[in-house]
Amino acid sequence: MAKRDYYEVLGLAKNATETELKQAYRRLAMKFHPDRNPGDAESEASFKEVKEAWEVLKDPRKRAAYDQFGHAGIGGNAGPGGGGFGPGDAFSDIFGEVFGDIFGGGRRGGRSRVFRGADLRYELELELEQAVFGDEVTISLPLAVECPVCTGSGAKPGSEPVTCRSCGGRGAVRMQQGFFSVEQTCPECKGQGTVIDDPCDECHGQGRVRETKTLSVKIPAGVDSGDRIRLGGEGEAGRNGGPAGDLYVEILVRPHAIFERQGADLACEIPISYATAALGGEVGVPTLGEQSTLQLKVPEGTQSGKVFRLRGKGVRPVRGGPQGDLRVHVQVETPVGLNKRQKELLEQFETSLRDSKRSHSPREQGWMDKMRNFFDRLGA
Repeated sequence: MAKRDYYEVLGLAKNATETELKQAYRRLAMKFHPDRNPGDAESEASFKEVKEAWEVLKDPRKRAAYDQFGHAGIGGNAGPGGGGFGPGDAFSDIFGEVFGDIFGGGRRGGRSRVFRGADLRYELELELEQAVFGDEVTISLPLAVECPVCTGSGAKPGSEPVTCRSCGGRGAVRMQQGFFSVEQTCPECKGQGTVIDDPCDECHGQGRVRETKTLSVKIPAGVDSGDRIRLGGEGEAGRNGGPAGDLYVEILVRPHAIFERQGADLACEIPISYATAALGGEVGVPTLGEQSTLQLKVPEGTQSGKVFRLRGKGVRPVRGGPQGDLRVHVQVETPVGLNKRQKELLEQFETSLRDSKRSHSPREQGWMDKMRNFFDRLGA
């Protein structure tokens, strides 16, 4: 696919001034920056295109070559790696060069480049009640924060980082031959643009220290395992005054003694006696978050595994939608520990069922029919 004209990318005419170029880049870079459009592949592609156009047109020699020969005049590339965006760029072009005046910038090329702090992940275990009804919990996590002694500069109080002598503060060194150039991270300042001659005793020149931070996290009602809560700016501190990263709290709901969550529904298993299943009756069913139980009517002849649905006794999803139901699975228990008299009565009862002309075991009758059909097919 043919590259677009760089002036068209920036929305400028060919006679645009250096100030107009810088203003256009500032506006478009902020609009399409990946940190402002997480997960948006189209915005990331636009950001790369804008950055590549800027890398060429900001350089008078490259711009002259481009004006005369087009993309062929600059080899189709702009800066290291064809002007692509990667984690190593980390705000360096935007905040270190174009927006230096916003973040305490002074001389162009004479200040440290700033880097966004790392995002962090924290796994938070919740009880089912906390997840369903919401809660506010306190968490503690170790992370890198701005050094309180040097306020993030890395230099001992009373001193300042000095401009790197190798790269002149650019953070990169470039070798150029004709229209082709190769640029790499400055080996002396590691891309910072500055070096620290007198490091801070507290952070040893890193600008950050490790500490345990306590945060209060508000859990919205209806969350489930796998959901994430984003706390903006609560990740690790940035370097050289860069913005902090984000903290992502991942929810893990512990297994419950009675209920199992199934989407917006809750499910539980209730044992019922042999007599209740045969004759019918009522059983108490617990509901989540309530002190009392609901009385569930069990019709006579209820089979083990029957599911009863209690409307609106489930979970209201965090993303909206109707409240789920409570599904009650009944399990008929076989009597154990019978005495002699009870066994005799049970045998008499079984005999009366066999002597009856009616079928009292619907599932057994169905099973016998299936078995006969199976053997008939084998003998065919």
